Amino acid sequence: MPEFDLYPFTLDDHPAKADPILIAADIRHFTRIEASLERQLADLGARLGELRRTPTRGGQAAFDRDLEIHRLTERQRLLLRYGLDLCLGRVEGERGTLYIGRLSLTDDDGARLLVDWRAPAAEPFFAATRAHPMGLRGRRRYRWTDRRITDYWDEAFTDAAMTSTAALDEQSAFIASLGASRSTTMRDVLGTIQADQDAIIRADPRGALVVDGGPGTGKTVVALHRAAYLLYAEPRFRSGHGGILFVGPSRAYTAYVADILPGLGEEGVRTCTLADLVPEGAETSVEADRRVARLKGDGRMPGVVEAVVRSRERIPRRPVTIETAWGDVLLTPAHWEEAFGAAATDSTHNEAREEIGEALLAVLTDRLRARTIDREGDAAAWGEVRWDQDPWAGEGWGDAGGAGASPQRGFDDEAEFDAYDLEDDREGDESEAMRLGLIENSELQAAFDRAWPLLDPAALVRGLWTSPELLQQHAPWLTADEVHALQRPGDSPWTPEDLPLLDAAHLRAGDPGAAARRSRDRAEEASDRVRMGEVITDLIGTDDSEMRVMSMLRGQDLRGALAASTAAEVHRPGSLGGPFVHIVVDEAQELTDAQWHMLLRRNPSGSFTIVGDRAQARHGFAQSWEDRLGESGMRYVRRASLTINYRTPAEIMAEAAPVIRTVLPDANVPRSIRSSGVPVRRGRVAERDAIIAAWLAAHAEGTACVIGDPGLESAGRVQALEAAEAKGLEFDLVVLVEPGRDGSEWGTAGRTCTGWSSDGTEATVDRYVAMTRATRELVILT
Repeated sequence: MPEFDLYPFTLDDHPAKADPILIAADIRHFTRIEASLERQLADLGARLGELRRTPTRGGQAAFDRDLEIHRLTERQRLLLRYGLDLCLGRVEGERGTLYIGRLSLTDDDGARLLVDWRAPAAEPFFAATRAHPMGLRGRRRYRWTDRRITDYWDEAFTDAAMTSTAALDEQSAFIASLGASRSTTMRDVLGTIQADQDAIIRADPRGALVVDGGPGTGKTVVALHRAAYLLYAEPRFRSGHGGILFVGPSRAYTAYVADILPGLGEEGVRTCTLADLVPEGAETSVEADRRVARLKGDGRMPGVVEAVVRSRERIPRRPVTIETAWGDVLLTPAHWEEAFGAAATDSTHNEAREEIGEALLAVLTDRLRARTIDREGDAAAWGEVRWDQDPWAGEGWGDAGGAGASPQRGFDDEAEFDAYDLEDDREGDESEAMRLGLIENSELQAAFDRAWPLLDPAALVRGLWTSPELLQQHAPWLTADEVHALQRPGDSPWTPEDLPLLDAAHLRAGDPGAAARRSRDRAEEASDRVRMGEVITDLIGTDDSEMRVMSMLRGQDLRGALAASTAAEVHRPGSLGGPFVHIVVDEAQELTDAQWHMLLRRNPSGSFTIVGDRAQARHGFAQSWEDRLGESGMRYVRRASLTINYRTPAEIMAEAAPVIRTVLPDANVPRSIRSSGVPVRRGRVAERDAIIAAWLAAHAEGTACVIGDPGLESAGRVQALEAAEAKGLEFDLVVLVEPGRDGSEWGTAGRTCTGWSSDGTEATVDRYVAMTRATRELVILT
């Protein structure tokens, strides 16, 4: 079949899947979808043009027209945004073949082309399992790239479907081979896989469920299917108040998740790495010192940030006299305390600064207005202003702008916008003049900055690593030697171990630039209120309905609600800040206590699916999952183990199992039940190129990976990775380059010249992980 006939499929990397027998029905259906989209977009454009040209007399008719324009415009935006990739996949079952989409779509005759993913009919696309097929024979998922289908996967739920398709995903293909076996043992294994996986997928979402499984057990796929199932089984998971967050070890994980679940956006699913949770995570460097990494990973470290921020929120102990054009005003500790009390309990430090500043201005303005100023005696009675004997009060640790810069001073500059043109009525108003005078008063600005400075989250954390005194004061459990080990130059790059402290600092201190943005937003909102008021006045004036319903819009509550709804459509919180109703964490064995705090903060309910393998923890994992997570603050932890390896050949696992048991005797090493018939080979490093060349010549498809040879670059179907980088990936051939047995290849800074760690546990885990990346052949070179 010519390539243009394959549209929208582009399967150059998977030629077997381009067989017309497999995709001809999809191509015909996509042709119908495309025709329907073109007609609908044309109709929407014509309808919108007609509505916009239609004059109205105002009142209810204008109101109804604007609502219809809004509805049609939203539909047009969605259709233009996606195109054919509205389609997520298809299911085949008792109701025939249904194509599932991000929204529903019909043709001119009303025939259903796409079923909305939230509709009950779409539930099997997400929730069906081999143990509970929900009436399905098969399920197909598409991978879209630049509006083309570049790959697809079929899952089979019946024996007949197993033999009718050549595009089975890995798990279905393996299950098909088990189902075809005449061995009673193999059929028992099939039943075990189905039962174990189904129990995990449908487990109660309350608390934390650990999916503990070794290499090749399919634990990640099962966890993702569980999340898909929960989207449908738990209404609160798709209520628009949180959704699900996937946290993985790398960017590649995000693409992998997209193969299992559609990008449902705000509707339900977010994907990220830990580095994505904080702005500084975009550029981090590996922490070479394991001792420093361990100290920063302590679960108590995020609390140090809280202590530092509290130390910058100080009620002055002595009064200060503020000179103004209306006389001197005495600002006492009681006045500070009153202003501090105005801050909302859930405000960040910088948000509270705005609230306290406004309250302080109100207190002082009232005192000036009341003329309750003792110009002579009070200040002498109290003595000179004195701050809390804080040795760092003048150092500016964490102040926005940093040392040597010009931080924002005094009260946050706000461009006032008078929404109802009341400014003219207030001209000459003494209270407003007093307020403006106080805002510009340098003495008051300086006092306010000392009592409650504007803080920069990154500067707060950097201060801990550049001031041993500050760190020792707020982390008293650290020894002097440990404090010294944590010190770094001020321009040092961030490391992954810094992220939990940065996250805590952003959460507690807040955005130092938010005040200026809020000021602009208030001005825009005020402008919207003026415009809304004009619209409402016009609607009321032209209302010719019998009930005069538009007169209800005179109420300020309704006017405010209308304006607020307009603002809500524009301003939305950060998508990764939470809270989320459920979080899936992959490669969870690597997380430190401090990193768990980042995730617990985003999921107060504690509903987690935790995917990991203690045996693959590079820095050791001697505890049980229950103990480790309990120490991190997790409650209600349950564990489900997957023990059958259907990916890694038995020949490879026989060599890998003894390796990991040397450092973790109770490791959950899965039982491999697939044999490749190819024994593990051993050779010398000098044979590397010849081995790879021979394999490429013998295999037209498939991928290979050389692990542990940093001198080699990736090319074509052969990747070159360090052991840690290969985690979670799989290859047909793995060539493992091990360090020299005589130690001559060991390098410095904890690494060898071949990329292996010189730490015994870390190196052993890396070797185990590297060996189990192979799905067919493993060659070990020394």
